[in-house]
Amino acid sequence: MALDGALLRQIKHELSSTLLGARIDKIHQFSREEMIFVLRLVQPTADGNRTAKLYLSAGADSPRIHLTSSSFENPKAPPMFCMLMRKHLGSAKLLEIRQIGLDRILHLIFETRNEMGDLIQLTVAIEIMGRHSNIILIDENGRVIDSIKRIDDTMSSVRPILPGVRYTLPPAQDKIDLVSCTPEQVEQKLRQGKDVPLSKAILAAVQGVSPIVCREVANYVFVGDDRVVSQMTDNHFDRLRFFLARLIDTVKNCDGVPTSVIDSRKKPIDFSFMDIHQYGGTMFTRSYDSYSHLLDDFYTQRDNIQRMRHRSADLLKILANTADRISRKLNLQKKELAECSDRETLKIYGDLISANLYSIQKGDRSATLINFYDESQAEVTIQLDPRKTPAQNAQKYYGEYRKADTAEKKLRELIEEGEQEALYIDSVFDALTRAQTNDELTAIRTELAEQGYLRKKGASAKKGKEPKLSPKRYISDDGFTILIGRNNVQNDQLTLKDARGRDVWFHTKNIPGSHTIVISDGKEVPDTTLHQAAILAATNSKAAESSQVPVDYTLIKNVKKPRGAKPGMVIYVSYQTAYVTPDLELEKRLSAD
Repeated sequence: MALDGALLRQIKHELSSTLLGARIDKIHQFSREEMIFVLRLVQPTADGNRTAKLYLSAGADSPRIHLTSSSFENPKAPPMFCMLMRKHLGSAKLLEIRQIGLDRILHLIFETRNEMGDLIQLTVAIEIMGRHSNIILIDENGRVIDSIKRIDDTMSSVRPILPGVRYTLPPAQDKIDLVSCTPEQVEQKLRQGKDVPLSKAILAAVQGVSPIVCREVANYVFVGDDRVVSQMTDNHFDRLRFFLARLIDTVKNCDGVPTSVIDSRKKPIDFSFMDIHQYGGTMFTRSYDSYSHLLDDFYTQRDNIQRMRHRSADLLKILANTADRISRKLNLQKKELAECSDRETLKIYGDLISANLYSIQKGDRSATLINFYDESQAEVTIQLDPRKTPAQNAQKYYGEYRKADTAEKKLRELIEEGEQEALYIDSVFDALTRAQTNDELTAIRTELAEQGYLRKKGASAKKGKEPKLSPKRYISDDGFTILIGRNNVQNDQLTLKDARGRDVWFHTKNIPGSHTIVISDGKEVPDTTLHQAAILAATNSKAAESSQVPVDYTLIKNVKKPRGAKPGMVIYVSYQTAYVTPDLELEKRLSAD
């Protein structure tokens, strides 16, 4: 997936129609490479909003610019670059948005006043170039004031980005600009280029198109295939020129259609400014009303997961180490348990020695005796301690038998406890991977501290000051409230305290996940709501990426918590099982948060 220059041209057109003349109200930098400009609009939007949030990211894996409706948690202390942007751009007016050719660079031109009160123009350059992406503030003389990523001479001898350095554009590529060329010029460059598959040849020859667009061109030319340029016939070149002409018009006129490619589980895979047919029936497409909506929807969830993963790195390490320790301990205990399986043989040896005391002498190193427990009366050779009497040797085997018998019982208890602990750690890990806010991370830290996996020093210091988390809340199509726990402690609260006997409880079968409750209010819960609740339970579980996930459900009165069980661990009876496929779109539609 890539935000190409052609799609950025569409975004620039969309942003210009909404934001020009708007003034900056607030600036936030909620991560090392991401910013939000809150702008006061000249005219309210169609839905009545008088402000808009412009999102800018210089992240290597998802650099982009678009309007967003998502909310982000700001750090308690704003970073230095954020403070600098506030100083220079406070109340600045957006005059123009420029794109440099079809490069993935936008310049946002702002009018503001300097310290002397004079009107000046400052430029915010958002460069969308993979790991070289950047957000740069440039003064009226074309010099860099600062950037979200400083690039010194050791990092780039060609184009340093440092305060005071004159801003220069990245080196130009030897490619044709799609909006200023003709299909014939593209054809000529392809004929002169390397003999590679058509999609790769277009990618190397034309500026502003991403791999998915190049593959779409090849798919049209070869009708579902992609061949090298030398295999193209006159008919193929005719089809190429026709498709390129249509593509050039779309990019020039900014009349593309924001399109997302989704898989069978409705998970976004890629996006473009044109309808996509190259995947046949293996993928589906979805159109959006705006490019901002497309990118916001495509990236928000993935970026939030990555952001939370970074913030929870220490917890993930603790859980991984704990899981590894439990696994190694269980393997050793199971090995010891297997060794205890021969304990009956020790008892038999004691019995045989006791029955043959008269024939064994002190000092014997072994005794071959008839095993009267064996139907065939076979002989067995038993090793003896020559320093012990026959009776003492018998007692030695009896002692080893009792020790093995006691060890087996204890080992079975320890193994059961270890397996339950492993399930608990797995459930915490699942909750951690789905955490979306710092408050959720704090709740998980507190839970782990209370269970002894973290030091209580930090957790106890904040006791009583932690924000109270509410469960996830959804409304089914039938109007029933569905609540989902965010962590194990909240799962217990929902299931054991908040829910009532006729409410319906859901949980993925033998798979870590959240407790899901349908509040019945004494009414009969319809099948539609039961099905939607099962889908939500599967979506909020470790099996969120799977299909046909088994989800058990029963009345809440059938759910109990064993004495001494860890948070979130329950048992239940009289249940039914539904097989459903997780659906992120349904979760978004039913969400009432």
